[in-house]
Amino acid sequence: MADSLLTRRQLLRTAGASGALALGSPALALAGLQNQNTPPATKPGQQPQPESSAAGKYVHPPGSFINRPLTQVSKTADALLDEMEERGCQFFYAEASPKTGLVRDRAHASGPMPGRTASRVASIAATGFGLSALCIAAKRGYLRSSDCEARVEKTLAFLLEDCPHEHGFLYHFIDIESGQRMFASELSSIDTALLLCGVLLCRQYFAGNQRIAALATTFYRRVDWQWMLNDGPTLSMGWLPDQGFLKHRWDIYAELMTMYLLAIGSPTHPIPVSTWNALQRPLVQFGGIEYISGLAPLFIHQYAHAWCDYRDQRDLHANYFTNSIAATRTHQLWCINLGQKFNWIDQDMWGISASDARDGYRVWGGPPTMGGPDGTLVPCAAAGSLPFLPAECSHVLLSMREKMGPRVWTRYGFVDAFHPKANWFAEDILGIDQGISVMMAENLRTGFVWQYFMQNRELAHAMSEVQFHPDPDANSQVL
Repeated sequence: MADSLLTRRQLLRTAGASGALALGSPALALAGLQNQNTPPATKPGQQPQPESSAAGKYVHPPGSFINRPLTQVSKTADALLDEMEERGCQFFYAEASPKTGLVRDRAHASGPMPGRTASRVASIAATGFGLSALCIAAKRGYLRSSDCEARVEKTLAFLLEDCPHEHGFLYHFIDIESGQRMFASELSSIDTALLLCGVLLCRQYFAGNQRIAALATTFYRRVDWQWMLNDGPTLSMGWLPDQGFLKHRWDIYAELMTMYLLAIGSPTHPIPVSTWNALQRPLVQFGGIEYISGLAPLFIHQYAHAWCDYRDQRDLHANYFTNSIAATRTHQLWCINLGQKFNWIDQDMWGISASDARDGYRVWGGPPTMGGPDGTLVPCAAAGSLPFLPAECSHVLLSMREKMGPRVWTRYGFVDAFHPKANWFAEDILGIDQGISVMMAENLRTGFVWQYFMQNRELAHAMSEVQFHPDPDANSQVL
């Protein structure tokens, strides 16, 4: 909707003026502009505080409750996931420019609307998810493989040859037909990384296409990660032509892990291994469960795992897959506790992450509670966490479709968000929310994205450099 777009545009302008960007949202809203119900962001080195009043309601569950989730997905749920993936892949094909391959940041759930203001706005993160979805569509036969391959080749050529860039980094929002910068948006390090993940997945899946391989490799080699360090210990969040580097850095645990691995493994502009260990890994406690997390919505525990397979291994700090299982479990408990205030939230329907809302785009979630949740539910919160809690998350998606019907289930799958009591259902599909849903459903079902992405030799080198190794205590049994 236009109002939502304007809200996000204003947020971006404020971001550019202040140099303060939200912790980890490619859809971008500002940590500094969260509403009055949002707790202040943590300072460097400060740990998010536990919500003791809510956490006290729960007894510490046994380890298997956290690390050994129920993995059985019913035939009915699997059929839903298959249809959700197919509809999502249709979104990424229909809502991309046939000329450039760039994907709309958002689109109406009923299908293309050429005269709509938002129809000109593409995001590089959505395009990264879209490239990944084309691989899934080709593999599963949702679309003709030859059409997917041709679209990928066209997209990579446009990204490399026609999109404005600085040191290989692209602008967050760009015009879908020209690739020109929109809304005075920043060169985004994280969004360029999300795009690059899709590019490198295509390089591996369409390995027989030499032009795709050459374009993808050239795109990766062009990204100057050393420049984005800006003489600091960690990567900057971005750069503006009139102001230079943004003041904030990617220095606290978020969806940044794969970005750092890509930067460390770069064949042309690698950054030091010390940057990986310089990242803060603050602890959150809820319901007797302790895990690593920045003060940000649930999606940070999803995006980090969309392409990179961390199962059954750890670095010097943590097993990040097990960590995301714990984060998803505590989010489930937090939502159920929130159900005391909003009685439609229960074990059948839960999940809140950054999303559209009745009053614009909101960065909300928990624990700890942030953004002033109002009872709005967000399907991608469950869909993006499918590999972590397969049975529970697939059940939530089934419940949403069965209870809410066509109001949440559209041509492209689930709407971005809905509020049952207010009878409000988002009109739009957001590319990044659709993307994480499609990818994590496929990773749960086959591990396809993980299998191909991990074949990138640069990533394997980086993981070795930061000392990933088999975790003898790993007990994830997701696939």
